[in-house]
Parts: sequence; C-alpha cells; structure tokens
Amino acid sequence: MKVAAVDIGTNSTNLLIVDANGIEITRELGITRLGAGVDRSGVLATDAIERTVAQLAHYHDLLTAHDVRHVRAVATSASRDAANREDFFDRAEAALGVRPALISGEQEGALAYRGAVSDRPAGEYRVVVDIGGGSTEFMLGDDDLRGVTSIDVGSVRLTETYLHGDPPRPEELTNAIGAVQDLLEDVERELPGIAARPLLLGIAGTITTIAAVEIGLPVYDPTRVHGAALSRPAVEEVFRTLATEPLADRIHNPGLPRERADVIVGGCCVLVAIMRTWHVDELVVSNRTLLDGVCSQLLDEFGAVP
Repeated sequence: MKVAAVDIGTNSTNLLIVDANGIEITRELGITRLGAGVDRSGVLATDAIERTVAQLAHYHDLLTAHDVRHVRAVATSASRDAANREDFFDRAEAALGVRPALISGEQEGALAYRGAVSDRPAGEYRVVVDIGGGSTEFMLGDDDLRGVTSIDVGSVRLTETYLHGDPPRPEELTNAIGAVQDLLEDVERELPGIAARPLLLGIAGTITTIAAVEIGLPVYDPTRVHGAALSRPAVEEVFRTLATEPLADRIHNPGLPRERADVIVGGCCVLVAIMRTWHVDELVVSNRTLLDGVCSQLLDEFGAVP
C-alpha cells in the first residue's frame, strides 16, 4: 500500500508519496504561485489557477504510475482568502482526482508539527516554525503538540504588500520586519512560553532555501539541508546579501531557485523578525513538512505499519 499527500499552498503545490512503512518514494515541489495577488483582490487569478491545475494534473500522472490508492489534498492560506476557491476546487478535483480539503491555519500547523518532529528525539521541548507564502504557523510542544497559532504573513504576502523596490528600499524592509514583529506579540499571547528559547525547528521552502544559500549548494541536496544548524549571524548575512541585490543578480546565488528569487526576501523578513524578537541564536532546519504529517495521518487511518 502507498499513500500520498498534496499540499496546495500560496507559493507552491507539493506532493509526497510514501510506502506502507512511511518510507519516501517520491517528493516533488512545484512553484505555482496560486496566491499571487489574492491579498489585494480577494480571488485566485485565472493564470494562477491554470498553473496550479497543470501541476495537479502532473501529480495525478505520478499517482497513477505509482498505483497510489489513498490520496489526501489540503489547501491552505491562498484558498482560505479566496472568494472563488470552490471554483478552483472543482478544477483541482477534475485534474487530481481528489477534491482539496480547506484547512485552517491551526490545522495546518498541527499537521506540520506531526511531520516536522517525526524524526526528532523523544521528550524534546521545541518550537516549529513553518513560513509559507501567505501565512506562518507556530507550534509549541514536546512529544505532543501543546499549542498552535497562525499569522497572515509569508513570503508572497509580505513581498506584495511591502517590498516594491528592486532591490527593496531600506524603509520597505524595515516596514516588513516591523509588521511581522507586531504580529509576534499576538503569537506570544496565544502561546505563552514560546519565546523562552526552546529548540527552534524551521521547516518549508523559505527556511530550506535560506539554508541552501548559506551552505552554497549549486544543486539542492536534502541530505545537506535536513538537520543543518542556522545561526542568527548566518541568517542575517543571507538576508543582507539577498535584500541588497536586484533580482537579476539575486538569481545567481547558489542554492536559490530562480522561481523563488522574487519572494525570498519577504520570507527572510519573517525569519529575521522571529530571530531578532525572540533572541534566537540558532535554528535547526528540517525537510519534514505538512506533507509528512498528512501521510502519517493516512497511514494511521488505513492501518499501515507505523
């Protein structure tokens, strides 16, 4: 038996297929930018829907080739914000064969936590941060999830709202970081103790990209990124480098995918704000994400080997 998860996010649409023992068979990421402009318009743009539906059709072919019987697709921030999401879900279901389920920021965080800590030591007290395109989730826990909250900032949303210069002007960067810091006060109220310096685990594309740039990977290597430690000075240096380069130069940084280059500075602003505000010295990078959490959930439901 094989199971699969599809994560339809603001910036990317991703797939994970695992076997009955939870061993990864294939993992794919597609930058589809479903949430482009949704913060301003309140609807998913036609071209963004077309890009995402094409990616889902590709995933349908992979699912068929691997004979996957149990598939769950989830849709997150961009779809939560869009008035026309049901129209998009109709198209998505026709392409993928499964209708996406709209999940809340809290549900998103719980699934991401389950995936992120799946290979972590027992009893570890940690915060998991998932920086997406439209939202950022914060999860606090140990062997069990103790609390989760979500804020409406991410790499795409911050870029579209604040970062208009090429490169962004200093005041734009200051305003973007300040907007995140203001929302972190809400996070601290929702999750008391989150700023008390437990282990910080960082997941998803913004953080793995920052790690790849810091390492200088010409080709992304998940074995080099997973478990890597990112110090605050290293994160600040990557931020300074990327934020002061025009896009035409930024795309040449080893480790930075061309399709992520236009929004990575917005993602950096989120991480920099977190590390500065909570005086975080270091974070540990994980390749495990919401996809791993959904697949784990499916294996539990269908009685596979834990």
